[in-house]
Amino acid sequence: MRSVVARHRDDRGALLPILHSLMEELGHIDPAAIPILADELNLSRADVHGVVTFYHDFRQTPPGRTKVRICRAEACQAVGGDELVERAKSRTGVGLGETTPDGAITLEQVFCLGNCALGPSVQVGDRLYGRVGAQQLDRLLEGAA
Repeated sequence: MRSVVARHRDDRGALLPILHSLMEELGHIDPAAIPILADELNLSRADVHGVVTFYHDFRQTPPGRTKVRICRAEACQAVGGDELVERAKSRTGVGLGETTPDGAITLEQVFCLGNCALGPSVQVGDRLYGRVGAQQLDRLLEGAA
């Protein structure tokens, strides 16, 4: 963590680049990092904690082995995206932003995957799927588990 801080220490507004780098390298921001970052950047713990908890992209727990991201933007909502979210929550037993107890799947919402013409869209790991229906979602979730 200190090497990440050292790389960005001289950046203007270094906290966000540091947090993004930690997310990229570790997959989450360990709550134990907050006082260290505050000390290194001469910020209050409240300031660092506020930034980490304000932005939804900063996780404080490790993600599951596979991230399943369902688009909630207007174009995907109009063609069944919200129903896919409810189905995924029901099938996995977890809510948005949560990870299954076995650590297999982290279920997330996103507000555009850039695949609007082929909505509803779902991203599983690094692969994007369009025109996802209920049965295809079930297969994707089974494959991710």
